[in-house]
Amino acid sequence: MNRGLFVFAVLAGLVFVGHAGAADLPASVPAYAPVAVSTYDWTGFYLGINGGGAFGNSNWTDPIDGATGNFTVSGALVGGTVGFNYQIGSWVLGVEGDGDWANLSGTTFNASCAGVGCTTQSNWLATVRGRAGWAWDRVLFYGTGGAAFANVQAAAGALPFSSTTQAGWTAGVGVEYAIWPNWTAKLEYLFVDLANSTCGVASCSGGVPPGPGVNTTVSLNENVIRGGFNFKFGW
Repeated sequence: MNRGLFVFAVLAGLVFVGHAGAADLPASVPAYAPVAVSTYDWTGFYLGINGGGAFGNSNWTDPIDGATGNFTVSGALVGGTVGFNYQIGSWVLGVEGDGDWANLSGTTFNASCAGVGCTTQSNWLATVRGRAGWAWDRVLFYGTGGAAFANVQAAAGALPFSSTTQAGWTAGVGVEYAIWPNWTAKLEYLFVDLANSTCGVASCSGGVPPGPGVNTTVSLNENVIRGGFNFKFGW
């Protein structure tokens, strides 16, 4: 037999055998599905604790002695948190409230205070805020804003402090991480701007600046930096 015909016959036979074997195989081979990676669910009620520090500014103004100019206040705070989150895809929406004990305080010896010292302090802060954020599994970045409430205390020199409760607004940002299925840790910043308080004669004058018989306007704002832990209930 011609060598070329022999080689051709061998190749044709291999092709035939291959087609016959393929015909015996199943029409399709099932593919293995990838293992699903579980995603953290942020939906649910939670309770927590928080703590950190605050710094800000206060200003005293009256029509006789003018203004003290901004002076610094600072201190620590610690308290509790309650809230609820609802997750839609990667979006997390929620509402949160907190109440903190604080020891925010500051004093200026500006000329308007005649050297006796004008002191502003606050010993509690509470907020009620909405939250909206984006979750990457166990990490949540969020913005927050709402109402703020605090007491504002003021006194000149050794006079007794006047105390009023003021409402205002707050806004900030934060990041939260799920360290265990029901426990999360967070770090956040809030700016708090409170309505002006009025310091009366018995606390802010009485013969010392800022003027006898004149009510003084006292402003206060705070920058709050705090961390916290939350326990999330199942949903």
